[in-house]
Amino acid sequence: MFTQLQLPYAFDALEPHLDARTMEIHYGKHHANYTNKLNEALEGHVDLQAKSIEEILSNLDAIPEAIRTTVRNNGGGYFAHNLYWSIMSPDGGGEPSGEVAQAIERDFGRLANLKEALTKAATGQFGSGWGWLVVNGDKLEVMSTSNQDTPLAQGKTPILVVDVWEHAYYLEYQNRRPDFVAAWWNVVNWAEVNRRYLAAIAK
Repeated sequence: MFTQLQLPYAFDALEPHLDARTMEIHYGKHHANYTNKLNEALEGHVDLQAKSIEEILSNLDAIPEAIRTTVRNNGGGYFAHNLYWSIMSPDGGGEPSGEVAQAIERDFGRLANLKEALTKAATGQFGSGWGWLVVNGDKLEVMSTSNQDTPLAQGKTPILVVDVWEHAYYLEYQNRRPDFVAAWWNVVNWAEVNRRYLAAIAK
């Protein structure tokens, strides 16, 4: 059965950029609920329980129709939140290094261009959703998805994500989604993003 990623920092560790109360509710209520409902949907489906969440979300057509929507929504929420927590850090922000820095320069010209593109994707997403940096073949791309859809369904590998559901920021930022995304860049864990990039291109 699937379990939540153990949060690698305290709820207040990302302040002042992400407030402790939002983190506590977001992790302890929203993400926990997606995890529990995913596991409930997969009860009795031993074949699916043996797969990784990436395998499940990459081939949604293989999910029995009776549970497909539930798995798509709650599995997507489970996966995206695990990634979201892991690519943030109290020591985040700054400049990327390693191979992902070279890939950003190759595909976007410079970090500022990536930030501009991803910020536009995230703030421009209508309603709830996500802004992603993904590996697509041998290139980096920026994209957004609505609700709990993930790039895995399109054969792309996410390595960075920002959550733009209102529950991710509303207590602190209210309707100021651009302010939240601007603050979020200060906690991006580029070392983890680089690790995930290397894993993606090694496949």
